[in-house]
Amino acid sequence: MLHQLCHSAGGLMAATGTGPLAGVRVVELAGIGPGPFAAMLLADLGADVVRVDRPGGAGLAVDPEYDLTNRNKRSVIVDLKAAEGPGLVLDLVERADILIEGYRPGVAERLGVGPEECLGRNPRLVYGRMTGWGQDGPLAQRAGHDIAYIAVTGTLGMIGGADGGPVVPANLVGDYAGGSLYLVIGVLAALQHARGGGAGQVVDAAIVDGAAHLATMIHGMMAAGGWQDRRAANLLDGGCPFYGTYETSDGQYMAVGSLEQRFYDEFVRLLGIEDEAPARKDLARWPALRTTIADRFRTRTREEWTAVFEGSDACVAPVLSLKEAPHHPHLAARATFTGHGGITQPAPAPRFSATPGSIRRPPALPGADTADVARDWDLPALRPGPESTPVQEA
Repeated sequence: MLHQLCHSAGGLMAATGTGPLAGVRVVELAGIGPGPFAAMLLADLGADVVRVDRPGGAGLAVDPEYDLTNRNKRSVIVDLKAAEGPGLVLDLVERADILIEGYRPGVAERLGVGPEECLGRNPRLVYGRMTGWGQDGPLAQRAGHDIAYIAVTGTLGMIGGADGGPVVPANLVGDYAGGSLYLVIGVLAALQHARGGGAGQVVDAAIVDGAAHLATMIHGMMAAGGWQDRRAANLLDGGCPFYGTYETSDGQYMAVGSLEQRFYDEFVRLLGIEDEAPARKDLARWPALRTTIADRFRTRTREEWTAVFEGSDACVAPVLSLKEAPHHPHLAARATFTGHGGITQPAPAPRFSATPGSIRRPPALPGADTADVARDWDLPALRPGPESTPVQEA
């Protein structure tokens, strides 16, 4: 059943932006993690994204006002287990270009909003499915999270020191890089096909597939004998002393990426170890080189070393925290972060010269945009009747 929250001022804002996806309509069946982030990316680029929330919320203890993955969207609440629920979603689908869902395989079908029903109502629809394990395979019905998906693909096993266990890279590599971004690529490619005269189709975006695909170059290097299948033993995984992080005297860190010879030469000169650094191509002396670099970095603070390398091509940068990053001079100059609704957050990316994306709306509150969506999508059935009771947030 559809319910309505008290109408907010945000509901009066424009439904779609001026980005390259302006005019594209997206239905997002509410979930958590990579699906919402993918829908946010589409919304940032101008798509009109309507999030179909369930009564009672998504089960994740995040205050909706701070859930930035729901920015630039609008929300309605539909109970898909109620008799009229699937029909309301199919009415939206009939007017949409893309649908995104992140249920376990078979759940959307049981709810009456699977690919067969949706494509039956809208043959040009792109039906995007976001899962960890994929729509088939022995683990398809099993629960999981980012860490398990990147674990079985070999991606997690690459990250960390030689003497310890793998290091968890937050949930960025699996959920968002291997999941959300591949889903976005998939649905936009399928939309291009549909708009070019083809039919709609199902996009099966699995985090295991995307996370494995991200390591394509590494697999090539391993096949050529240029990558060892163990942690911290290679050029790009921390095994190389001039590609890694070093602690400074104040307990902070500097990141070094001086791979090319000319960059390395500038690095050792500015670091002040030209006369004592072992030959960089002698792998047997890499431990000694690492010690030399580490000892030198520990003689000054992060701020002092940042000043030393500023303006150089040594490929050295300070390791900043999440709170520090927006204040970095380069990121500030590019407006990589922006403020909206009192929250500092990453700005839409990538950038377009003619059709820039923007943040138009704060995070959508569950059910707050029912009346606007009913009007803009020409769906009178969505309009709440006088007997509708506003839903209160928990």
